[in-house]
Amino acid sequence: MSNTKNRIEFLRKELTDLNYKYYVLDQSEVSDYKFDKMMEELKQLEKENPEFDSPDSPTHRVGGQITKSFPTVRHERRMYSLDNSYSFDDIKDWAARVAKSIDEKIEYVCELKYDGLSISILYENGQLVQAVTRGDGFQGDEVTHNVKTIRSIPLHLNGQYPQRFYIRGEIIMPKKSLEKLNKERKKEGLEPYANPRNTASGSLKLQDSEAVAKRGLDCYLYYMLTDERAYSTQWDSLQQAKDMGFKVGNYARLCTNLDEVIKFIEYWNTERYNLPFEIDGVVIKINSIFEQEELGYTAKSPRWAIAYKFKAEKVETQLLSVDYQVGRTGAITPVANLKPVLVAGTTVKRASLHNQDFITNMDLRINDVVFVEKGGEIIPKIVDVNYDKREPGIIKLEFIKNCPACGTPLVREPGEAAHFCPNEKACPPQVMGRIEHFVSRRAMNIDSVGTETVSMLYEKGLVKDISDFYILKKEQLIELDRMADKSAQNIIDGIENSKHIPFEKVLYALGIRHIGETMAKKLAKRFKSIEELQKATLEELENTADVGNKIAISIQEYFAKPEHLILIHKLKESGLHFQTENTSEEISHILEGKTFLFTGKLTAFTRDHAEELVEKNGGRNISSVSKNLDYLIVGEKAGSKLKKAEQLGTVQILDEYQFLDLLEKEGKRPTD
Repeated sequence: MSNTKNRIEFLRKELTDLNYKYYVLDQSEVSDYKFDKMMEELKQLEKENPEFDSPDSPTHRVGGQITKSFPTVRHERRMYSLDNSYSFDDIKDWAARVAKSIDEKIEYVCELKYDGLSISILYENGQLVQAVTRGDGFQGDEVTHNVKTIRSIPLHLNGQYPQRFYIRGEIIMPKKSLEKLNKERKKEGLEPYANPRNTASGSLKLQDSEAVAKRGLDCYLYYMLTDERAYSTQWDSLQQAKDMGFKVGNYARLCTNLDEVIKFIEYWNTERYNLPFEIDGVVIKINSIFEQEELGYTAKSPRWAIAYKFKAEKVETQLLSVDYQVGRTGAITPVANLKPVLVAGTTVKRASLHNQDFITNMDLRINDVVFVEKGGEIIPKIVDVNYDKREPGIIKLEFIKNCPACGTPLVREPGEAAHFCPNEKACPPQVMGRIEHFVSRRAMNIDSVGTETVSMLYEKGLVKDISDFYILKKEQLIELDRMADKSAQNIIDGIENSKHIPFEKVLYALGIRHIGETMAKKLAKRFKSIEELQKATLEELENTADVGNKIAISIQEYFAKPEHLILIHKLKESGLHFQTENTSEEISHILEGKTFLFTGKLTAFTRDHAEELVEKNGGRNISSVSKNLDYLIVGEKAGSKLKKAEQLGTVQILDEYQFLDLLEKEGKRPTD
């Protein structure tokens, strides 16, 4: 038996090494035939000796697991999106903003912006444990079995590595893999796939991991997150990732000034066509991890990184007509109907015209020949008109005066770009839009209720507002067209399950204007209940991180309407959560009512740990130096925040150990 075990271990090591050299280093040392014969031998030995099975065996890469649904997993650390730029002026403006907060000479790391699907992979003790898609940044789909079939992603790491960490990257479909797949589809009489990005995304969600393994997906990793202080720069982390066995590529460059950054962008703007995969731009990151922490994040993006997007493909087509859509907030969006045209791999028939100002400034007319591109190569948009091809006598586009759904005269508030239908209560698209928003996955996540079901429920008078879901009966649902017993039960179960959704999601689901997921989360954290939020003054709202005057006014206007208060009361009576549950153990109230901000390089604890301690002891973390800040905790190399606090003269400035003294009064320190 020991000889069998030794043979299995030998084959695993050999195949893993050959796999790494071929898929990561692009080195081929044996023929495909010899590799396949070794794999077949290992499969047979493992089948005959299941007691020697191992999760990091290369045989697990061939797939075979069937996943009928992909569980939703909450990201332990949020996956932010990057701010996009389309000109060198944008890059210079970003660098100037960064320089205001950092006193030292700045280094940049430039990386390719891979055109694929973002993934977050968890490793523990060197072993691949879990893989989750980006999703909405807060939560994504677990696709671990499928990710394990991607041969460039190590199942077990080499060398030195943190005990527990996440690594993030992009799953892509190489051009050769797409060509091979499309040849097979043509033989079968199927339509070829249009572009690698969408095909990679679709492939990763196939139910059969064996089918995923055959798609030839690849993965480039580019960012590590760990509580251990394993590296001090982004560049060092990339080199360390290479040593562990990750496919990082040799495309990144360490730049010491903006001229080098711009040269890197210019080079890849033309050279990208020679790559074996698609890219749509370049990502620029601040190299120092300490400086990244110092700069922090906005509500949506890191301040320490920006994406430069290459100019999108632009094509000519004809504007045939314009429709007007009514959103759930009453905003009217004009939409162009176009003569179908192929743009960046997909057929485009419609494009947003945004608002009246856009139409007026563009001087758009029906039958104009227009230029269309994909904004960020995703959303189609009209960018120009070919005035030389304009036929004489065609009439200017006039924006509609009344709501296309209910006929109510439209309004345009001062400072607003869009027109609105004020008939909030009875305008069908608004009512149905709010209902669809409420049941959506990112909000209340009510299973089996989509657009068609919402439309049926509304037309039959069963759901006139969102509170009506909680008085629905299964018997009422079964009477609807094409509604089977099981489907009706799934809806009832989904409604019941929604009663466990946390306050932050319920707040987002209400559909308050300007309150997205991120803002709802911040508000739920700051104001622990719907009552506290309702009573908050304008000043209290504006003192909440990232809440400006516009958002604060919108919140107050929402609660000023009696029908909204009645709706919330009904939802409360139905059992929905309207207060934040205390999910972390509270240590003390010693920091109650005090605000904190950490700056500089911290050595006694990580920034995340320090901020967690503030909250567990009753305090509150804020993001900038202002009159509302009580304590600024400074580490090494503290910069602009320290200077501003000194100028204000009202902020108490402490070092890390003085901060620990505050906590020690309750006998609680980070090491406890």
